[in-house]
Amino acid sequence: MSDPVERLTARLREEEAVVVAYSGGADSALLAFAAGRALGSRALAVTAVSPSLAASERSAARAFAREHGLAHVEVCTDEIERPEYTANGRDRCYHCKSALFDALTPLAAAMGAAVALGTNLDDLGDHRPGQRAAAERGVITPLVDAGLTKADVRAVSRELGLVTAEKPAAPCLASRVSYGDPVTPEVLARIEAAEAALRDLGFPVCRVRAHAGGTLARIEVPKDQIARAGELRDHVDAAVRGAGFTFCSLDLSGFASGRLNALLPLLPS
Repeated sequence: MSDPVERLTARLREEEAVVVAYSGGADSALLAFAAGRALGSRALAVTAVSPSLAASERSAARAFAREHGLAHVEVCTDEIERPEYTANGRDRCYHCKSALFDALTPLAAAMGAAVALGTNLDDLGDHRPGQRAAAERGVITPLVDAGLTKADVRAVSRELGLVTAEKPAAPCLASRVSYGDPVTPEVLARIEAAEAALRDLGFPVCRVRAHAGGTLARIEVPKDQIARAGELRDHVDAAVRGAGFTFCSLDLSGFASGRLNALLPLLPS
């Protein structure tokens, strides 16, 4: 067993019980798996279900939990009903995480458990207002406490044979909506459908960024896939328009996580 695994296991065993905010991504999957190993029935993985969670991600989270025998439940969160969230300002993630923790807190209280979030060390240097919501509510971050970076998470997951070791990052659908444009169920469904269509065209790593009130889709694929996307432009255009967008564009800079953060300096502080 590697040192990172030992450190993570030791950190989790400091808790009586944990409720893991579990989206099914590499970070939360490792945390849920490690918690199950360390604490057994005193660990519960909880997936928040809302319009910002793609159906494919929900299905994958369920499958991973079943495969590894994790105690797993789903809860509905109400962020889409919160005006501060739908306004989509620079603090949208704060209101999203607040809704998440509001849903998880009663479960944790019933179990006498701490709420655990899959933040890793690399996340600490990014624009993540959700971390403030976590700190305000006493949410623990065992991956950070154990000193795990994103690369460590993937390496450890690979060592443990977890399928999520190679899983592309899949942040919530709302992260694709241009800051200042309202987050609505309709726009989120449009993004989900367009990305699913692009994956069917052979672009497993892609982002559909919604601009201009959800009418314009800006497509990001890895740089080495841009030429192919251009060759398939008619299919890409049809797929994106078929999902409900009026306009379709291809970003020639290629895919990069957090590209919409470039708009943050334009927003009111």
